[in-house]
This record gives sequence, structure tokens and C-alpha cells, in this order.
Amino acid sequence: MDFLNGTFFTELSFFKDNAFLIENMDLLVEGLWTTVTLLGISLVFGFVFAIFVALARLSKSALLSYPAFLFTSVIRGTPLLVQIYIYYYGLGILFSQMPEVRSSFLWPYLRDGYWYIAFALILSTAGYLGEVIRGGLLSVPKGEIETARAFGMSARKAFLRVRLPRTIYLLTPTLAGETVLLLKSTALASTIAVVDLLGAANRIRSMTFEVYKPLLLVAVIYLILTLVIEYVFKRIEKRIPVRA
Repeated sequence: MDFLNGTFFTELSFFKDNAFLIENMDLLVEGLWTTVTLLGISLVFGFVFAIFVALARLSKSALLSYPAFLFTSVIRGTPLLVQIYIYYYGLGILFSQMPEVRSSFLWPYLRDGYWYIAFALILSTAGYLGEVIRGGLLSVPKGEIETARAFGMSARKAFLRVRLPRTIYLLTPTLAGETVLLLKSTALASTIAVVDLLGAANRIRSMTFEVYKPLLLVAVIYLILTLVIEYVFKRIEKRIPVRA
């Protein structure tokens, strides 16, 4: 009971004093937008890249399969935070010392931490989902592919109309989980001074000296986003015409 009467319980009472929320709404909206856009960009481009990684891993050519294996091993075998630091502090410093880069139209993007975290998340998504999709492609019964070819489909059409949709259907729960993990990974953007949700919460904490409220509010927002992701993937699973 003493704990319930303590400071932590008092901080949980959001509606007792929400002045910090009203005063910093713009910062929270900016952080939410950054988080959502990072998630969207990383998921879309990472998923497309992952398909090519999976196909390369399944290729009989060593020139394709070995580099793809090396890529997934490096991405999955090193911490994401280390990768972000290498891109931002390594490539970022390198680019800043190249006059031809600083004078190019790319410099406004290359000096912005947002694009480094997006690049890191895209590669991370491709590395993890590449192995997941590879397993999904292998799990599609060969009879279904042979049937599609018997109906006159080319290998490309059979892949796009049968094998890939079947794979996505089989992997929908896994893809939903990977997307949620990707959402959580976007919080690392705050480590390179990008104002995402966590970065916004930390700024509010430093300005208002509110200890728990900003973090708890951000946790609630992440929870809502997670529920939205799970709902979207359930809808996708129902709309895919392929059935197990």
C-alpha cells in the first residue's frame, strides 16, 4: 500500500495534470510521424529487398547464393545499434570529408540522421525477412507450382501468382511479428538525435522534468500501433485467396 501511495502511482494519473502533453503536442506529433514513416519505408523497401535476398539464397549459382548468405549472416549476426553507428558515424563522417558530396544535391540527405536510420532498418529487415521468406518459399508444395506450370503459366507468373502469395499467407503471423519488432527497432533513431517517439519523450522529460508520464504515454502509443499492425495483418491474411 505504501508503494501505491508513492510517487510512481501519482505519476500514473495522466489526467490529474496533462499540461505537459498540451504544451508539447507538436513535438509528440513530430515524433509519431517520424516513427510511422520510418516503419513504412523500412517495411516496404526491406520486404522487396528481402524477396530478392531469398531468391538469391535459393539460387544454384554460387555468385548469387554466397553473397546473399554472407549478407544475411552479417546483418543477423551484428547488433542493429552497431550497424546504425557504422553508417551514421562512419559513412556520415566519410561523406562530410568529400567536397564533391558536400556540393551535390545528395548532401542535405546524407547529413540527416533520419536517412541513415532508414537505411539501417531497410537492410536489417531485408536480412531477417530474407531468411524467413526463403523458408516460406521452400515450404510451398511443389505440386502447386507444377499445376500452375501445367496451366501454361511461365515460371515468373507461377512465382507471382502462386508461390509468392502462398508464401505470404503461410508467413503472415511471422511477418506480423517481424513488423512489430521493426516498430520497436525504430526507437533506436533517438540514439543519433532523430526525434522519433522515444526521442520526443526524452526531450519532454528534459524540458519538463516529468519522469514517468512521457515514457508511459509513448509506451501506450507503441501499444496502439502494435494493435493496429496486428489488425492489418489479420485483414491481409483473410483477403489472400490462397488457403492452407
